[in-house]
Amino acid sequence: MTDGERDDHEFSSGQGFDEDYEEFTLDPPELKVDPTKVDPVDTRVLTDELDRRNIASDEVDVEQLIDVGLSYMQINRFEEATETFERAARFADEESLEAQEAWVNKGAAHAELEEWDEAIGAYREALRANEDSEHAASAETNLAYALWSAGEIEAALRHAERAVEIDPRFPQAWYNRGFFLAERGLNEEAVNAFDNAIRLGMRTADVLEEKAAALEELGEDEQAEEVQQQANELRQEREQEMLQQGQEQRKQGQQQQRPQDRQRRR
Repeated sequence: MTDGERDDHEFSSGQGFDEDYEEFTLDPPELKVDPTKVDPVDTRVLTDELDRRNIASDEVDVEQLIDVGLSYMQINRFEEATETFERAARFADEESLEAQEAWVNKGAAHAELEEWDEAIGAYREALRANEDSEHAASAETNLAYALWSAGEIEAALRHAERAVEIDPRFPQAWYNRGFFLAERGLNEEAVNAFDNAIRLGMRTADVLEEKAAALEELGEDEQAEEVQQQANELRQEREQEMLQQGQEQRKQGQQQQRPQDRQRRR
């Protein structure tokens, strides 16, 4: 990984929508606004409607609100996502898993906007909610990335180490730890960290390229070249898969259009 290349941030997948979901909207039923009372295009209305003085906490489904934020993430509306995740966190019990999940996702949305100070603050809120839960390792490793992006390399490494301590089977944490170690010139330890990430299932071109770079710094040129070749092969395989998927999608689109074409000719 080099500066500016890695922009992936881990965030939870959410619960998705129920099968009986009927209309296309990013707002859950609890948040619908009466258009006779407010301007429906006023983006501030949702904030006002969600204020604790107006809506009781037990009337808000926090999990569904998190799903709304994830839906915003999927269509790259990251500003709306940050606002939605913060509302979810505010309505959730302060030290609950739902609050922590919302804060982690809020940090990820800020990171997509490269708002590193806000991302760091959100991840710290997530850890304040619970330092040892199932979301804590994600919060720590994402915090490490945000700190590195903000230029705080030593602090980034500390939090990467903490992520590994919380969940030693979290491959992304090992990957980040290896990267930060390599940044400090600790290439032998970095190689070990990358190996752990690979053993835990994160065998990607990015991980292999970082391992190859660390090996090269150690003077292991032959092994570095071998690992780099593996990275190149994986990248080529991925590009071929994407090409095939694109061809299949175009083929399916053409097949769906043919009956309509015949109808128009009649």
